[in-house]
Amino acid sequence: MSKYSPKELEEFKIRLQEIRRVLAGDLQNIEGDSLNKSQRDASGDLSGYSFHMADAATDNFDLEFNIGLASNGQQSLNHIDDALRRIDEGTYGVCEDCSKPIPKKRLMAVPHARLCIKCQEHEENQKNRP
Repeated sequence: MSKYSPKELEEFKIRLQEIRRVLAGDLQNIEGDSLNKSQRDASGDLSGYSFHMADAATDNFDLEFNIGLASNGQQSLNHIDDALRRIDEGTYGVCEDCSKPIPKKRLMAVPHARLCIKCQEHEENQKNRP
């Protein structure tokens, strides 16, 4: 079903695996550096005294920011895993909506793309409607 040669598919697979490796490492660093520490440990405050409100607000902002990064990172990993599955199934590079080939230029820019540009734009327009 895929219009790409086995060599091209292998190149996409290698590229996706490398992106996945980097993202997984980044995600592990985010989780290890901030999400698995208590607020007191993260701030470096070893005293038994309470935080100043401004310090607590900054720490909460940092924690929420890191949770957002971790969530986005996990979502990206899921998209990459899905693309790798499509390579194995022979459906990689085919739009899931219109079944037309996804141009190589698009896959080079967004290797985990599951939709052609036209269908992606349509999906985004549908999400943005009130």
